[in-house]
Amino acid sequence: MENKMKKLIALFATTAVASGSAMGAIALSGTASVSYDDNGSSPSATTYDADMVLTGTAGATTYTQSMDIDGGTTRAVAVTGSSLATTIGPITITADMFDEDDSATVSSTGGLSVDSGDNRSVTVSLDAPVGDATIGLDDSGDVTVSGTFSGVTVSHTMQDGADTTTGSASIAGMDITLSNDAGSSSWTIGTTVAGTAITVGSDKSISATFGVTGNTVVVTHTAERASSSSTTSTKYSTAQKDLKGKRMEPVFLGEIVMR
Repeated sequence: MENKMKKLIALFATTAVASGSAMGAIALSGTASVSYDDNGSSPSATTYDADMVLTGTAGATTYTQSMDIDGGTTRAVAVTGSSLATTIGPITITADMFDEDDSATVSSTGGLSVDSGDNRSVTVSLDAPVGDATIGLDDSGDVTVSGTFSGVTVSHTMQDGADTTTGSASIAGMDITLSNDAGSSSWTIGTTVAGTAITVGSDKSISATFGVTGNTVVVTHTAERASSSSTTSTKYSTAQKDLKGKRMEPVFLGEIVMR
């Protein structure tokens, strides 16, 4: 009898530990707010918002579900996101299991309303370090090589007909960025002079930020940009009008002279 009791106690303790471990892998977080506006002479208004995020982790796999829980007039909890992600070595697989556009409609030919389509998806990406660089690959076929060499961070993405290259570095107190998108280059240079942060761009834009935290002033200048002429035109119907069944009234086009 004593041995049976010991085994039963041991089994209960094991179950409790397993249950506690499972609960420890689940995290709840959320936000809630209430806003009141007296609206002056108009009727006052109160708005509510509450959201909750449930995150479950098991090894390298994470499940995340977000919900709008304030209910509103429907008094129902609405799911706003649901995703599952796992990592296997340098490969990451992410599944978006929530169709945000499930109830959305778009106008089709003839004015009919149809569902905009299922936007759930599964993505696979590779992130593998090779020496001082990292090679990335996603399921769209884009390959990205990035790394930092002698203080210069460089990233190059190879994609069909639109390769992009970006680089950034801090040299002599200046933060420099360079980018080339499908042959179009741009750059920015930023530095701080007498407490004022100044940024100059290749598009002739300039911005200056100065002041202390909570009392910051930002002054910007945007260079003039070329504008295109409007392509909107007014078209009038030239279709023949059906005059069947209508009475034609004579119209006098002349002048009466009294003598």
